Amino acid sequence: MIIDLQKFLSDECPYWNELDAMLTRLERDPSGTLDMDEVKRFHYLYQRASADLAKVADFSTEADIRRYLESLVARAYAKVHEVRHAPRRFRPFHWCFSTFPQTFRRHIRAFWLSLAATMVGALFGAVMIGIDSEAKDIIMPFPHLKGDPSERVAREEEAFTQHDRMAGQKSTFSAYLMTHNIKVSIFTFALGMTWGVGTLVMLFYNGIILGGVIGDYVLAGETPFLIGWLLPHGAVEIPAILLAGQAGFVLASALIGWGSRVKIATRLKQVSDDLMTLLSGLALMLVWAGFVEAFLSQYHEPVIPYSVKIGFGLVELIALFLFLAFSERTAYEAD
Repeated sequence: MIIDLQKFLSDECPYWNELDAMLTRLERDPSGTLDMDEVKRFHYLYQRASADLAKVADFSTEADIRRYLESLVARAYAKVHEVRHAPRRFRPFHWCFSTFPQTFRRHIRAFWLSLAATMVGALFGAVMIGIDSEAKDIIMPFPHLKGDPSERVAREEEAFTQHDRMAGQKSTFSAYLMTHNIKVSIFTFALGMTWGVGTLVMLFYNGIILGGVIGDYVLAGETPFLIGWLLPHGAVEIPAILLAGQAGFVLASALIGWGSRVKIATRLKQVSDDLMTLLSGLALMLVWAGFVEAFLSQYHEPVIPYSVKIGFGLVELIALFLFLAFSERTAYEAD
């Protein structure tokens, strides 16, 4: 084939340069994408460069041009046929307001099981305290919960009128609460490796403690103190523990398989992202709960009226419910 080399170069070089610029842009930003018009243009330039390479392939005297086109076409070919997944950018707001609540709703059955185990434990603990008040020595894990509720309320309310016993300690106390509760939550989740039995036992035991405390203070006539003390941080902390149980049951379900013929490694891989999402979400919830417990829950009347603390806790609880139930709810979920 005979071609006018100078005319050929003057006509085709602009196309080669355009293709080279597009390839350079994609190589510098691997996460970058092309819109449909750019994709069509890229494909046209790639085909044109390939055709030009075929035209100059027989020109042994123009080796430099041939090598340049070979390199250009090879780069374009690699970009067209690459199978590498584009790196996923972490978008905090999208994760928080979309991924997290959607993941929670996707495994809602595991959450109901977690809630049921805790509620049964709470009922058992409350009944045990109602039958025998001395059972608190066995049920309650902390010394300050084993005493008389009315005496503790009087002591707590009087203490803050004299001095702020939390002065200089709130940050340390909140950090302790965060780390302790996150450790307990991760442990509850990890017990899902026992096919969910360990997670079930932990939730039931936590429910016993919660029910025992509630029953003890209600029977002693200290309900306002109880709600004002527990609700501000418990409105977030208790759901976070339930999410830990939810994650544990999701893990257990993947291990058991429930009749699935998919290999266990594949099942675990399928739920790994969801498990990390649930754990990360509950960790953030426990950080907030730790702040609230240290900076608000420990202050009682007459420093902070119980009505204010209860109102704050109710607002938290309603906001959390609306967030988990409706944030970024899809049409498919609505159906």
